Amino acid sequence: MDIISQTLAAACGNLLQPAVLFFALGLIAAMARSDLALPRDIAKTLSLILMLCIGFKGGVEARAHGLDTTFLTAAGLGLALSALMPLPAYLLLRRAGLPALTAAATAAHYGSVSVVTFAAAQSYLASVGQAPGGYMSAVLALMETPALLTAIAIAAFADRGSSDRAPAGKLAHEVLLNAASVILIGSFLIGLATGPSGGAKLATFTGPVFQGLLCLFLLDLGVKAGRQLIEARGVTLPVVAMGFILPLLGAATALGLGHLAGLAGGDLAALAVLAGSASYIAAPAAMSLALPRADAGVYLTLSLGVTFPFNLCLGIPLYALAATWLSGL
Repeated sequence: MDIISQTLAAACGNLLQPAVLFFALGLIAAMARSDLALPRDIAKTLSLILMLCIGFKGGVEARAHGLDTTFLTAAGLGLALSALMPLPAYLLLRRAGLPALTAAATAAHYGSVSVVTFAAAQSYLASVGQAPGGYMSAVLALMETPALLTAIAIAAFADRGSSDRAPAGKLAHEVLLNAASVILIGSFLIGLATGPSGGAKLATFTGPVFQGLLCLFLLDLGVKAGRQLIEARGVTLPVVAMGFILPLLGAATALGLGHLAGLAGGDLAALAVLAGSASYIAAPAAMSLALPRADAGVYLTLSLGVTFPFNLCLGIPLYALAATWLSGL
């Protein structure tokens, strides 16, 4: 009962974070049929700014820390988790009743990562004294793509007779050079190159301004999540349950492997958040191109309408508590 009460107490504390409350405001507004929404171009600009801040600040902190064996361990675990987690996710989604192509496309979302979930987790972990190392932003960038390639391979095996696929060159361009990957990796390298002196010049931008932009972006995401839930059709209860089961499976796997590898509490919690998150920026773009016959309504409803709110309200504090407990063993 202690772990349950601690998790609920931590979740309540996380719910009082401004970013989470703004997400709730957007969700409530959508459910009430309000016309609240950010213009699409502004929402895209905000997402790019958030990724730039995360990548740049991570590079600066990584330069100050030094890219040592701890980073290499976390990076190796992140790559392995991203590449392999779509496999059990696909099998579970098939058991839940999804057709092969939709299950493969949805599995891609649960191997790839959510930048905004990571941003919210960074704020929460810092507030409870578990701030992860800056190099975890690089791990975030590394985990964006492998899951997409694995899901495409699964779909190719499951649907070998289909000719409805994008050309290989166009697909490779979308997977490897999408905006999220370019801005995350590029800004991390710039932060790594400029170090603390460069970080000082952008401290206001990556600090207080970042928090305000995160709140605004989460307000818009709350609206989108609420509308996705309202419009969801054909999503059965077993499929909805996957929106809770898959993040818990990913986070538990990351916690176990990270603990065995000796990751510290903050890094362990951050890795669990990454493995338990679901992409709703890079993965939908790649899957709409690679697997156009997959049902986008299913994977968007699960990743944005179910898993993202779950992680924001309960998952992040739960993973942080588990990491704390494992670190004390």
